[in-house]
Amino acid sequence: MATTVLIVDDSKLARIVVGKAIAALQPGWMRVEAGNADEAVAVVEAQPVSLAIVDFNMPGRDGLTLVEELRARFPTMPLAVATANVQDEIIARARAANATFIAKPVTEDGIRGFISGAAIRLRSAPR
Repeated sequence: MATTVLIVDDSKLARIVVGKAIAALQPGWMRVEAGNADEAVAVVEAQPVSLAIVDFNMPGRDGLTLVEELRARFPTMPLAVATANVQDEIIARARAANATFIAKPVTEDGIRGFISGAAIRLRSAPR
């Protein structure tokens, strides 16, 4: 099964930046995008998604709410919350949802740990 990363951010530029960083680290991974939580839910209902990187500040439901919904539906999916809003409460909520916290602006170095860990988890997951 191909590895597909869902990138959720209301900023097209931010989605491009995250996509480029992922492409540099895992060139074989497919990338799909969503501009908000509702679009992200539609994507995961339409196709298999292996992992997701979700922006925190979005119109409608925030990224942590989306991550909590995804965690309930996909208990083992690697999830990350990306935000420039570095507050203890947000970091704690991300951890409570078993999601990685990634500070924005997202860089290749900034997501390397999450991507590497996700790759290991996905390789060892039962098929």
